[in-house]
Amino acid sequence: MPGGRGTKVRLWRWRSSPLRRRDDKLEAWIVLVMWAVIAVGGTIAGLVTAHSAHEALAQQRSERHAVRAVVLTDVPRSPSSREGGTYRTLAKVRWTTPDGVTRTGRTLVDDTGLRRGSTITVWQDTHGALTPEPADPAEAAAEAVFFGVAAALALSGLALGAGALARWRLDQRRLDQWSREWDLIGPQWSQKTG
Repeated sequence: MPGGRGTKVRLWRWRSSPLRRRDDKLEAWIVLVMWAVIAVGGTIAGLVTAHSAHEALAQQRSERHAVRAVVLTDVPRSPSSREGGTYRTLAKVRWTTPDGVTRTGRTLVDDTGLRRGSTITVWQDTHGALTPEPADPAEAAAEAVFFGVAAALALSGLALGAGALARWRLDQRRLDQWSREWDLIGPQWSQKTG
């Protein structure tokens, strides 16, 4: 049904009319630009952000390495971990850096009642400093998708907000114009004839 009622309803902002004001044309362009920014800009922002996050997480995986460390203090089992929960607590550990230097520091370990001298796995960066475990590829992919969607939604929200603000300002301008016109025409209608 080309050119039918459905098409006319969707494109009402673009049809010509002697009653159509300059502000109506401007509003039509604002709506068009707003939806274009949401569709195209949101997609681009989402893809670029997801790609950047994926690359950053891949770099973390390549720079961080697992090493064995020795626990230097007893790690008592907490009452809450006995109830089935897994909790982490700080413990002092000793490990060897890539250049052969032995270091000590504190890191989070599962509070499963580790004893002094126990061996655990810790993660270090290229300089030998302790660092959190990097995300595995599946977690990294999920995080990249999350960041991409968040970026797309943020840009879309910003575009919707800016469009709504611009349309609100146009409505205020139209109301002011109608008020001024009514002040001119209204008194003529209230006069009695004949």
